[in-house]
Amino acid sequence: MHDMKHPAILLPLSISGDERSRESPAPAEAQMQAGAEGGGRVNRCCWKCSVTQVKKIFWGVAVVLGVCSSWSGSTQLAKLTFKKFDAPFTLTWFATNWNFLFFPLYYLGHVFKSAEKQSPKQRYRECCRFFGDNGLTLKVFFTKAAPFGVLWTLTNYLYLHAIKKINTTDVSVLFCCNKAFVFLLSWIVLRDRFMGVRIVAAIFAIAGIVMMTYADGFHSHSVIGIALVVGSASMSALYKVLFKLLLGSAKFGEAALFLSVLAVFNVLFVTCIPVILYFTKVEYWSSFDIVPWGNLCGFSILLLTFNILLNFGIAITYPTLISLGIVLSVPVNAVVDHYTSEIVFNSVRVIAIIIIGLGFLLLLLPEEWDVWVIKLLTRLKVRKKEEIPEGNGDIASGLPNKSRRTRPSMSSFAH
Repeated sequence: MHDMKHPAILLPLSISGDERSRESPAPAEAQMQAGAEGGGRVNRCCWKCSVTQVKKIFWGVAVVLGVCSSWSGSTQLAKLTFKKFDAPFTLTWFATNWNFLFFPLYYLGHVFKSAEKQSPKQRYRECCRFFGDNGLTLKVFFTKAAPFGVLWTLTNYLYLHAIKKINTTDVSVLFCCNKAFVFLLSWIVLRDRFMGVRIVAAIFAIAGIVMMTYADGFHSHSVIGIALVVGSASMSALYKVLFKLLLGSAKFGEAALFLSVLAVFNVLFVTCIPVILYFTKVEYWSSFDIVPWGNLCGFSILLLTFNILLNFGIAITYPTLISLGIVLSVPVNAVVDHYTSEIVFNSVRVIAIIIIGLGFLLLLLPEEWDVWVIKLLTRLKVRKKEEIPEGNGDIASGLPNKSRRTRPSMSSFAH
């Protein structure tokens, strides 16, 4: 790295004065040549960095479009499914079972990409270290996996149940408040750094929730729907904060295994609930022939795709771009609702959507954003100060030669 930074300085310092006079009769040319070589290396490095950034941005755009389309598509398909199959908990249970595919899909990626191939058993044992030294024991399953399985089920069920009550635009924009709830819980529970801008974002989220409720005139139907989606966002935030508190951070293989374990918990311990709801006729259908299996499978595939992109998209792009996909799903749902439902976009609703969206974007700012802004302002001030003397020099060049002769040139001091 030093050779790349100072190629023209290292060459004169490595040779004595007499040797330099004999071997390098033109030190300026040698410095220029060395500088050109070093500059070529720097240019190649800059070119590689720029290509890498372009690729990351390109993949980021692809991931953003994937997140946006899968999240908005699953929301709209769930709304369509409930017209024929009014069973939100059963749909939640059915879609959660597809989480079992996380670890097999991750292992396929490991086989194609990794240079050192491992057997499924070896990879499983290595990823099990995430749960502790003893791996995934029965005790660990009930203490570390089961609570997150409950939170996962509640998050999805409350979200789907809210879709039955209110339009998908309101549901998608209100669910964006979960990022504000994550900040508040992290600040209280995890003692994360206090940031004034994120407090402002949390206030925006709460104000948006109140305005969204006011937009429909505080009708009981809409109030229940808003309460359900806010509860879903709260469960999602609690899931993320508890995961960081109890388990810390997970690698890709560990995260894939954890999500597959949640599917196992869903099959073993949650299956009884849809059965009870069916026989008590809370969620009842006359025959399995009328079940829209295409919609159920389509919703599950879209939700699985959304979670894959959300959890593993950071391997190919920036996390901020992934979060933008969730925000972009709001206008997509709004356009669909405008043509398929009787939603009224009054001024209160529009302002609430803008406030919540703005709060979400403020939460995407990095922790050092204030330092970056101060550095940027400092650089702008320095540039302005540099431009002023240059302008004075241009004015002084038009003065008579006598005034310039009285000033000694800097070249006389250099020698």
